[in-house]
Amino acid sequence: MANMLFEGVFVTNLNISLFDQFIPATFIMLSFQPEGLAYNYSPPEESMRLRTLFLLCLPLVILSGCAKSSSNKIKIGLSLDTLKEERWQHDRDLFVAKAKDLGADVLVQASNSNDALQNSQAENLLTEGVNVLVVVPHNGKSMATIVESAHKLGVPVIAYDRLIMDSDLDLYVSFDNLKVGEFQADYLVKRKPKGNYVLIGGAPTDNNAVLFRKGQMNVLDPLIKKGDIKIVADQWADDWLPVKALQIMENALTKNHNQVDAVVVSNDGTAGGAVQALAEQNLAGKVLVSGQDADLAGCQRIVSGTQSMTVYKPIKKLADKAAEIAVLMANLQSPTDKVTYINNGRVEVKSILIEPVEVDKENMDATVIADGYQKKDEVYKK
Repeated sequence: MANMLFEGVFVTNLNISLFDQFIPATFIMLSFQPEGLAYNYSPPEESMRLRTLFLLCLPLVILSGCAKSSSNKIKIGLSLDTLKEERWQHDRDLFVAKAKDLGADVLVQASNSNDALQNSQAENLLTEGVNVLVVVPHNGKSMATIVESAHKLGVPVIAYDRLIMDSDLDLYVSFDNLKVGEFQADYLVKRKPKGNYVLIGGAPTDNNAVLFRKGQMNVLDPLIKKGDIKIVADQWADDWLPVKALQIMENALTKNHNQVDAVVVSNDGTAGGAVQALAEQNLAGKVLVSGQDADLAGCQRIVSGTQSMTVYKPIKKLADKAAEIAVLMANLQSPTDKVTYINNGRVEVKSILIEPVEVDKENMDATVIADGYQKKDEVYKK
């Protein structure tokens, strides 16, 4: 690469060694190419006319080169299931901030739990020319098609928090979701080893909800077989909607004449619905209730005694790690993190799993608040 003074104009980063031995009788025409400025010779009789044209056009050529150079900035597509829940707003903000620190731009789309819309939005992100696509799928099965579309364009896909099924997924970054379910059930069982239990699962389209249930049953099954625990209701809350959990809990209480000892709920949003139903029967705080995500309302219920626990997933670690890996992949590099492999129905997917944390009123300050995930004055707000 060379810098040179040509006809009174300073030209930089020209990949042309011939300028060092420039012949006045011959003019060199320049045009911007991806690898630099291309050139060709013109005959001497055109020299004066082309010199003038060159000097007029050179600023435009250089500006064009600068514009093209700036377009080489890494562009990451982030396709979210929803932003209705507080948790996903945290994920978005943390991911975008980390990517920005690493010099990348992020294009964000959220589908409000609409499968067709999420697929369409992801296709649009690919059309925008993203280098990497990061997806939080609403439906882990239906998003398999977007992995195929991305790969046709040479774009790698990272599944964020929720696994994309039946696809040649490049990487999965999440928490140990089996352990999340085990934490939830184990906490309740230690405090109520016998009695009537209600199970409220999450969205059946979310593979994580399936993993939470599997973890819960790892703990509950032995006690069910012994006859110590009886499952008196077992349903799933479509789209993780609190109103669905409210209805499930109301029906369970009616059916069992309010004789319920514990409710294994898979996240804090649906725990809120369950607690509302319990409060209507003056049972809030008397029946054990689990949760997950450490959202503000869930933490407030825990310190006030109406929800027993939550599982805190330090999402800054998740968002930072996913952003770091996305940038590496955009640069055609591979992460060096320890990986495990999880089968998505088609392949064994490389997976990076982060440890979750069990939280109740005893360690709220030392975990969720100490990490800055929630503010103390808001959690303890009367």
